[in-house]
Amino acid sequence: MKMQQSILIVEDEESILDILAYSLRKERYIVHGATTGEAALSLFQGTEIDLVILDLMLPDTTGFELCKKIKATSNLPVMMLTARDDIVDKILGLELGADDYMTKPFDVREVNARVKALLRRPSNGQSINYLAVNEEIRIIPNSHTVLKNEEPVAMKPKEYELLLLFAQHKNRVFSREEILDTIWAMDFEGGLRTVDVHVQRIRKKLGSSIIETVFGTGYKMSGY
Repeated sequence: MKMQQSILIVEDEESILDILAYSLRKERYIVHGATTGEAALSLFQGTEIDLVILDLMLPDTTGFELCKKIKATSNLPVMMLTARDDIVDKILGLELGADDYMTKPFDVREVNARVKALLRRPSNGQSINYLAVNEEIRIIPNSHTVLKNEEPVAMKPKEYELLLLFAQHKNRVFSREEILDTIWAMDFEGGLRTVDVHVQRIRKKLGSSIIETVFGTGYKMSGY
């Protein structure tokens, strides 16, 4: 049974991130921090998260876009924390699925209280357990299901394992040898061509750009 809840703070001002992280850790939460949208998505996709605190203005994206992507693959509670107090921004954030909205400057005691309130909500406290490949394709690890535009895609076991490997390690380049060792392990006597064949099958089912060829090295899946 999971004891500690995990919070992702997305904030490009490191002083504010540090203050929030320190305060929430004192409340016995596990805290992850990100200063860019790309780093936040990587953590969100590869880490068990219970709640997201999200700044509106980020160097590589907006809190609105990030909130939209998070809510597309989970029902985790999202609290927007921003220096902008425009009512239009607040309405837009809430319409995109944000569960709460606070403006800077803030009192960390109020942030803690709102975090506790959001985590108590039964409808929001659990992830749908999707792993987003991109905006069209999702993996449901618990049932070994792959969805494309919400429709199931039939995948053979090794195709699924290979897709999951790339989705869990986006932007990492895997050599064919690494893939053989990881997916087929010691019980396989085939050659490196087996990897190419399985990548081709996945591309045929999910789209040619799903896995990229890194010439002279191997394959990777880019983050979105």
